[in-house]
Amino acid sequence: MRLALAEKRLDAVAVAERFWDRRPEFIAMNPSGAVPLLRDGDTVVNGVFHIPEYLEETYPKVKLWPSDPAWRVEARRLYDWFLVTFQTEVTEPLLMQKVHPRYCGSAMPTRTGGPDINAIRGGMDAVRRHLDLIGHLADTRRWLAGDTMSYADLAAAAQLSAIDYSGDVPWSHNEQAKTWYMRIKSRPSFRPLLAETVPGVPPARHYAVLDF
Repeated sequence: MRLALAEKRLDAVAVAERFWDRRPEFIAMNPSGAVPLLRDGDTVVNGVFHIPEYLEETYPKVKLWPSDPAWRVEARRLYDWFLVTFQTEVTEPLLMQKVHPRYCGSAMPTRTGGPDINAIRGGMDAVRRHLDLIGHLADTRRWLAGDTMSYADLAAAAQLSAIDYSGDVPWSHNEQAKTWYMRIKSRPSFRPLLAETVPGVPPARHYAVLDF
């Protein structure tokens, strides 16, 4: 969502919300207690599937859904794919094992022993399959969902950035996917994300390098 706001050239302030603390003021805005949440004046919009629709209807000057209906369907399909399937198969297994326990502390479920090696291995196997999909799309289209950059590209890039932070993306596996990511990583909208760090978890050395 932050990438979308930046691409639309909308001024916004990112607020870190420890959603696991269920802060009363936050729950009052969003009873589900989930992020992301967009507050635009008196309007509150919850969730990654509702915020884009609000932004497109309210701020249509820069469009991030394709204008062609068929490509718009494809962009929504891929957007869902990266925010649901990729999230489940790759981001959650890797981040839950490596980053979340230190970042969320006692809010994480109790776990004995070290990281779940099987979960990490499964996430690493899955990311290669997703890189092949991205590489194929990038090799046959200008952007993942057609001739224009869309929410599909932003969703895919955001997921990859999250796991690339700890160096878990095997970029040598698919050169087309890497080239596409370098294109979108070089956009001004990406700079604030690349400049941030997770407390106590340093990024991989190449994480903020645009041409890596």
